[in-house]
Amino acid sequence: TIDYNVSCFVKQMSRFIDFGEGKAIMANNKDWLDNLNYIDFLREIGVHFSVNKMLAAECYKQRLERGLSFFELNYMIMQSYDFLMLNRKYGCTLQLGGNDQWSNIISGVELCRRIDQKDVYGLTLSLLLTPDGRKMGKTEKGAVWLDPDKTSPYDFYQYWRNVDDASVINSMNMLTFVPLEEIAEYAKLEGSDINKAKERLAYEVTKQVHGEEEAKKAEAAAKSAFFGSQDSDDIPSTALGADAITDGGINILDLLVKAGLAPSKSEARRLVTQGGISADGEKITDVNFSFDEDSLKNGVMIKKGKKVYHKVSM
Repeated sequence: TIDYNVSCFVKQMSRFIDFGEGKAIMANNKDWLDNLNYIDFLREIGVHFSVNKMLAAECYKQRLERGLSFFELNYMIMQSYDFLMLNRKYGCTLQLGGNDQWSNIISGVELCRRIDQKDVYGLTLSLLLTPDGRKMGKTEKGAVWLDPDKTSPYDFYQYWRNVDDASVINSMNMLTFVPLEEIAEYAKLEGSDINKAKERLAYEVTKQVHGEEEAKKAEAAAKSAFFGSQDSDDIPSTALGADAITDGGINILDLLVKAGLAPSKSEARRLVTQGGISADGEKITDVNFSFDEDSLKNGVMIKKGKKVYHKVSM
């Protein structure tokens, strides 16, 4: 599993970093952690860390309020050790990370200085935040993945197309190579014209992560869905098997769950009763509504909320 994850990281990062000969190296800390002796590690590395100082770090202060495991307490020590080993094996002198990693990075800088008397450095970058100020990440609701198997290019495009108005310009500045003069012009847009900036943001970020071809396909599919067309092959779709059909049809709640539009039937029920689901342009508010086989064979375009489209067929 670890080796597979490493191969996935290389594949994803290859769009941004050159891993050719004499270029970037994808190091795996498994190389120096596998044969680590716990007692020796405590004696040689752990002695350089003050628990009092660690608990004073902002990253631990916040966790102490909701519970901090011993495993989590070791994050700082292990990340610091990684920096030490990267410096020894590869001459790495700079560690980059999100600004939430400041304490861990600085502890690594200090460890390299104390043990090897080496000068190394840390650089932190601003985090991408949700409109309410929470960190975006794989454990947060609303996460977006670089892996197309987890977030399709279309859904990736839609994610950025639908960001909060207040986040568009900041995201464009942080994530794209759009000239600053153009971004300044987008910042002047108001009302529905802000959608032009959102479309540019979505296209540029999708192009960087998934390539120009996928970005164009996602853009076309989004416009196709917006104008009610069902012809685009790039709109997310689900093909139901015969086992999904009961008594000649499938209930709307079951369909939403099987299509991945709702995580559970209770959430599907909430979406329907609150008027958040439409099928081929008709709003569905009856939780007992069912689709028959004939309609599914032709394909049904489900709309969730204002902007999520999904085609369901047999």
